[in-house]
Amino acid sequence: MNKERLYDAFGELIYALAMADGLIQPEEIRALNTILQGHPWASQIKWSFDYEISKGFDLNQVYKKALDTFTQHGQDKEYTYLIDILQKVAKASDGINEAEQEIIERFQKDLKENFVLEMEKRKLI
Repeated sequence: MNKERLYDAFGELIYALAMADGLIQPEEIRALNTILQGHPWASQIKWSFDYEISKGFDLNQVYKKALDTFTQHGQDKEYTYLIDILQKVAKASDGINEAEQEIIERFQKDLKENFVLEMEKRKLI
């Protein structure tokens, strides 16, 4: 899997988080822009986030699509950076609410479970 698709999935997951409370706040967009400054794939992440906004896709479908990409891609040190982005974007507008916290925790749990399953499959082959 190429890095472009991986960073598209970053934008998708950030969109799902920002939409968790039903509305993307201007503070969340400003925080994302600030966080991404200097990242080599910032424009790809932001493009993907903006694309999801323009299409208004269901956040659960977008979340699943992003998670599928991460599962196919496999482990990557960039996931730590992504979790940091999620937390900072969520905090940007009146702190992390329950729906946003749920997305962050769900992502960490799902990612871990998928990698454990993948490792078990490799041992069985």
